Amino acid sequence: MKVLVFAPHPDDAELAMGGTIAKLVASGHSVTVCDMTDGEPTPFGTSEIRARETEAATAVLGVRRLNAGLVNRELRDDLASRRVLAAIIRAEHPDAIFSPSPRDAHPDHIAASALVRDARFEAKYVKTDLPGSPCYPRWHMHFFATHLRIVPQPNFIVNTTGFAAVKQRAIACYASQFSANPANHRVPIWIAAADTYFGSRIGAESGEPFACDEPLDLSSLGWL
Repeated sequence: MKVLVFAPHPDDAELAMGGTIAKLVASGHSVTVCDMTDGEPTPFGTSEIRARETEAATAVLGVRRLNAGLVNRELRDDLASRRVLAAIIRAEHPDAIFSPSPRDAHPDHIAASALVRDARFEAKYVKTDLPGSPCYPRWHMHFFATHLRIVPQPNFIVNTTGFAAVKQRAIACYASQFSANPANHRVPIWIAAADTYFGSRIGAESGEPFACDEPLDLSSLGWL
């Protein structure tokens, strides 16, 4: 299976679904993370620092990495941005795509959710000047970001037991965002606690929550 994860900023994919990504890679699936922006400016980061951190986290997870080149703090579900993402979908031909949940406090995350939703639709056009060939990923799933003050109500939780340590190593690569930032240095601890909580909801050591607006196709009930 080919998976394409759209993250508004470098570190969003790691924070929200780093364990799931690591599990997918370990299971032999192809995973590409597309950061929509470079995530800067931030209080303790620069574009150069963030790029090095992203490269390190990418190596930890064992994924391919792309950057859509959109502007941090200015994400909008406009036609130009939509076409950028649609072209990436047409080039990658993923079976499943992930993006932030529309229930979020960060304007970039909210915009990213709508942007990916609409880019998925545009990517299937036959008569278009977009590069690549038509593609309509079978699944579009939402991850939950740390900016939420509500408790996510997921449709499903991925059992990430055995992959929590990989996720934490990937998060630790973003020193400018966490260990160097007094306001955020506890975020990795909160993420670990959330993973433990969501794991407990399915009888597992660790889990990550997701939502999907469309019915999921289960080939069997053998997982029960």
